[in-house]
Amino acid sequence: MSFARKLERNILNLEKNIEKDHDKIDELRAKCESHKITKAEFNVKKRHIEEKIRAMDSRMRVLQGGIAKEKRHLEEKAEEKHRKRGEKPGKKEEAKRRERKFLEQT
Repeated sequence: MSFARKLERNILNLEKNIEKDHDKIDELRAKCESHKITKAEFNVKKRHIEEKIRAMDSRMRVLQGGIAKEKRHLEEKAEEKHRKRGEKPGKKEEAKRRERKFLEQT
């Protein structure tokens, strides 16, 4: 489960970075409104930050898919282990196998 935890930690870091970038956009907007930077400069910087946000969002979705895949893998592994424990050949199954073998020979 440590791999899934690592992915979750990476997702949290990406979420935190996305929030910081949204704060940067707000700061730029405030600078633009106070006429410290031009509207064109604001748009260029804002577009650059929004591209970073989109990239981080897509990375986050990929990591979430990895978490889902890892959890499914662990569940299948647990089911397989449970199935192996429960399917020890009993006397009836052994008798059926012998009968099939006998019928194939004749």
